[in-house]
Amino acid sequence: MAEDKNKRPIVIKRIKKVAGGHHGGAWKIAYADFVTAMMAFFLLMWLLGSTAKGDLAGISEYFKTPLKVALMGGSGSGDSSSIIKGGGMDLTRSSGQVKEGETPVEKRVINIKAAAQEARRIEMEKLKELKSTIEKAIDSNPKLKQFKNQILLDITSEGLRIQIVDAQNRPMFQSGSAQLEPYTREILRAIGQTLNEVPNKVSISGHTDAALYGGGENGYSNWELSADRANATRRELLAGGMSEEKIVRVVGLSSAVLFDKNDPLSPANRRISLIVMNKKAEEAASHDGGTVGVDAEGDEQNVKDAIKEGVQALPVAPAARH
Repeated sequence: MAEDKNKRPIVIKRIKKVAGGHHGGAWKIAYADFVTAMMAFFLLMWLLGSTAKGDLAGISEYFKTPLKVALMGGSGSGDSSSIIKGGGMDLTRSSGQVKEGETPVEKRVINIKAAAQEARRIEMEKLKELKSTIEKAIDSNPKLKQFKNQILLDITSEGLRIQIVDAQNRPMFQSGSAQLEPYTREILRAIGQTLNEVPNKVSISGHTDAALYGGGENGYSNWELSADRANATRRELLAGGMSEEKIVRVVGLSSAVLFDKNDPLSPANRRISLIVMNKKAEEAASHDGGTVGVDAEGDEQNVKDAIKEGVQALPVAPAARH
């Protein structure tokens, strides 16, 4: 009975080992394959973005007819530096990563002379517009219109010149002094307002006729008189609203530059000249004082118009001052 108890059946347990499922290592292999594929994809994207259009065209051409390219020769990927012979057309790099100097740089040639001529042309057009504006302002103002023949406008090498000349019976200044007549003040103030609207600088010069001043050579002469009249004009322009910064030169020229060379005693020689300066004249005046760019030659018709105003007076005697 005891022996039966010791003879127990032997039970063999066979444990079937199953791979760990989601806890195993198979997913790691799949993930590694995915990362590799993504890396290859991004590498391909980078290559496509950094390859020149010519190279891309060559690669495309190669894969279209690889056998033909292999038989007939040519660059493998369209890159002329490749040692593998393949296909592709003659390429010119125009985009992507291009070595410095590989693509010719387009050079822009600036014609300085032509640019300067264009700038002068534009400036001349603006001065002509200003001339037209002043003429219209004179015509539209009844007070100024009666002095139209005494206000002469023309274009010189320095810019727009505005000359206000004496008439035999209508002087701008009181005789022998720098005291402005009331109508001269109106003219200068109207002109000052107009000139203040343009950026150009202004030059002022005073002129007299050739009649000797009573003070003699060592006293008060035409030089002092012309300079005083130029300064009186400057003050009246400023009173009319023109900025003081616009004035770069005020000079008295006596009778050195006659308006009417044929008649040194002509009333038209007694005048104030305002020059709205162009850029070249302005730079010259600002740096070294410039030159007095007043044309010595007078327009005969303008001289006649300036003298013919109202009733003609008798010729001025040499000893008289105006």
